[in-house]
Parts: sequence; C-alpha cells; structure tokens
Amino acid sequence: MYLAIRSDKPEAEIYLLDNQGEIVKQKLWDANRTLARDLPGEIDALVDGDYGQLTGVIAFRGPGSFTGLRIGITVANSIAYANGVAIVGCTGDDWLSRGIEQLNGGADNQIVLPEYGAAPHITPARK
Repeated sequence: MYLAIRSDKPEAEIYLLDNQGEIVKQKLWDANRTLARDLPGEIDALVDGDYGQLTGVIAFRGPGSFTGLRIGITVANSIAYANGVAIVGCTGDDWLSRGIEQLNGGADNQIVLPEYGAAPHITPARK
C-alpha cells in the first residue's frame, strides 16, 4: 500500500492506494490552519494504525503554500524514514499516477524537498 499526501492548499488530501494505483481509502478536508495538528491523526485513522502495510509514500512537492508544503512533506518524509519505505515527490495534476509509476519502478528519493514556486512571503515582525 502507498500513502499519498497533498498539503499545498487549504483542502488537504491523503490517500491510501494499492500498488496498481486504485484508491483504497481517502480523506479530503478543509485543514486551513489546523493542518499540523490534524494531519498525523488523519493519517493514523486512514491506515488504521497499521503502518506496516505501507510500501511507499508519495508527497506532492508543490508549488503551493509555503507552510502547507513544509508540514505535509515533513510528515511524509518522517513516515517513510520511520517505516523504512521509499518516498517520491511529484508535481502537477498527475502527481498521484506519476508517484505510483516511480514507486513501482523502484524509485526512492530518500527525502523529498518542497518546490514552492516563488519566494516565501514572510510578514515582518511588528515592533
């Protein structure tokens, strides 16, 4: 089973897919500012606490929200590392199918880095 995470926009997406790319389970929700709090629990519920069934992780790399991508990709990298499974990062509308192809082909990025698409907009501190 593959775990896929997309967190580049207010609506977060997580999927549990079989090796042929069929969606076994999915969760889409309006995460907004609660992504860091809710994502680990939503993933745990999606896999029913059984991370041993995972054989790979697919992370959406961007472009998109600076903070959303950092959170989602950090969680994806952590899950892949902790479970000793391959991880790939993909972009574009076909990110899921490309991620499945890469994992099925034996690819492993070992760590996925976000692709923001622009410099982050960081609000200066008020004095």
